[in-house]
Amino acid sequence: MSVRILALVGSLRAGSHNRQLAEAAVKIAPEGTEVQLFEGLADVPFYNEDIDVEGAVPAAATELREAAAAADALLLFTPEYNGTIPAVLKNAIDWLSRPYGSGAIVGKRVAVVGTAFGQYGGVWAQDETRKAAGIAGGAVLEDVKLSIPGSMTRFATTHPVEDAEVTTALTEVIQRLAETPAAV
Repeated sequence: MSVRILALVGSLRAGSHNRQLAEAAVKIAPEGTEVQLFEGLADVPFYNEDIDVEGAVPAAATELREAAAAADALLLFTPEYNGTIPAVLKNAIDWLSRPYGSGAIVGKRVAVVGTAFGQYGGVWAQDETRKAAGIAGGAVLEDVKLSIPGSMTRFATTHPVEDAEVTTALTEVIQRLAETPAAV
């Protein structure tokens, strides 16, 4: 049986290095592990309890929840915007956290990775993402980390899948996420 990991990317930019990192994860997923890149975060409206009612939930939010519910784990890729988590990723976590106590993220294994231009590779955003995912009910793997600094220069002419150091580290993250026992 294959372990299904849903990848969510906190950048909507077409040339996003975090998206490229997620694409690399899809390509290098070890045998027995499938990484699915969720398309459509741009279509998910800002979370609003007024539209999160039976019969009114937007289709894009329903698709996100269904994809997360079908996954065994979540792998979140985050850039760092002004020292914190991008709104699109925070919004996805908010939708996945509801209904409170039984949302699609509850009990799911979650790992957070990413790349950013700065010298620390977006660690503040990753820390905030881990915090939000944990409060939302995810079983965050706090010790599974990958922060890649200098994204604008490191990936200027090289896709992350062509960077041996990155693929080795990313493969380890995927393996840890896949091998960690499911939360109860």
